Amino acid sequence: MGKPTGFLEYQRTENPSSAPKERIQDYHEFHPPLSAEERQKQGARCMNCGVPFCQSALVLKGMVTGCPLHNLIPEWNDEVYHGNFSQALWRLRKTNNFPEFTGRVCPALCEKACICGLNDDPVTIKDNELFIIETGFASGNMQPVIPPVRTGKTVAVIGSGPAGLAVADQLNQRGHQVTVFEREDRPGGLLMYGIPNMKLDKSIVLRRLSLMETEGIRFVTNADVGKNIDAKKILKDYDAVVLCCGSKKPRDLVGENRQVKGIYFAVDFLTAATKHLMDQTSPISAKGKKVVIVGGGDTGNDCVGTCIRQGCTSVTQIEMMPKLPDERLASNPWPEWPRICKTDYGQEEACALFGHDPRIYETTVKEFLSDEKGHLTGIRTVKVRFENGKMTEVKDSEQIIEADLLLIATGFTGCEDYITDAFQLERTARGTISTAPSSFAAGKEKVFTAGDVRRGQSLVVWAIAEGRQCAREVDQYLMGYTNM
Repeated sequence: MGKPTGFLEYQRTENPSSAPKERIQDYHEFHPPLSAEERQKQGARCMNCGVPFCQSALVLKGMVTGCPLHNLIPEWNDEVYHGNFSQALWRLRKTNNFPEFTGRVCPALCEKACICGLNDDPVTIKDNELFIIETGFASGNMQPVIPPVRTGKTVAVIGSGPAGLAVADQLNQRGHQVTVFEREDRPGGLLMYGIPNMKLDKSIVLRRLSLMETEGIRFVTNADVGKNIDAKKILKDYDAVVLCCGSKKPRDLVGENRQVKGIYFAVDFLTAATKHLMDQTSPISAKGKKVVIVGGGDTGNDCVGTCIRQGCTSVTQIEMMPKLPDERLASNPWPEWPRICKTDYGQEEACALFGHDPRIYETTVKEFLSDEKGHLTGIRTVKVRFENGKMTEVKDSEQIIEADLLLIATGFTGCEDYITDAFQLERTARGTISTAPSSFAAGKEKVFTAGDVRRGQSLVVWAIAEGRQCAREVDQYLMGYTNM
């Protein structure tokens, strides 16, 4: 603990945000960093607690608080305070393969468990992490690490999202020869096509992919294993196969007249928006349209921000659940995950542009309205209540909302059928690939799995954590021992 009084002397200062009406003019990231001197003060606020809850990943009332990667947070915060940025980078990289991703898109489970947050504002752990890795790239400290010895073992990783990249990175550094198969035209999975550019600039993803290629990882794109690539051939050609294909089956809406034109899944909309930015392909455009987004999570918010940048004339976000309280309830004390209402960047932009919060709570869609050509013109909604875990409609609460574009952001129901069929794997009731408890083996010789395809739709930080753990089990399988 470099400065014992740091948390008393300095207030929490986050990376600033550009003004909403300014940042919606483009798709650039909008959080300029603090100076190195200011960031050192933020590192000084870390108390180096005897029991660092921030890195513990505790499960309290079914929710995780603290970092799933068990990042050595007090250690690198201390190094930041002292200006030892290269040492901070060394400690950060011991546990996190891709801090440039988590430093941008993670909801900061670590900060929710920070003991500073018990009586004051928590340490800016996420911003400190991002500063460390970006300083590492800028200073030239992030150089390719090419394994000096190869084991002769080959591994196929199916899917190049955060879990697949983590598996590939770990096993490559161990000395195995890794090939990553990606069905899209670029590697990166949801990092490339599921998260908008203003939240994670694609140059950041491409920078990391280039580094991994230099280190010896081979990427094969437009390779849809189970369709245009034979799963049997993959099993024959590689010593181990790791499925990291994500939870890609979107949850649909049930409502009268669902077949009308103008309804899209959020993942398809966001993918088309990013491809338009990178390749000038035709997007699913919200320009000049009244947009309704069904789903109140991060993906729904990303759709709000993207639609605003495309030039929508209005945006409404429908949530089935009640609005969370603005402040912690007594029944939700620290260090539990704070169940409070969060207004994210997309909602902030909607408030600034249209003068009101786009969210409508405790509402669901009953019917999709259309014109004579079958194009969406609006939706009929109804208010709902939850009693004893059961949803009921509120009588006489129906409402018509005009819309000519509707995006479904209600989550996912597991992996796509053809993946498990191709490898003849069992699935759980949640649609994920079945494994033994605390194992990543998929129940078939040489096949393993990690990430959303195993645990269900989750966070980037969990995908990286699963990828690292899975890689260790694969190494044990290949070598008969592991020192990972």
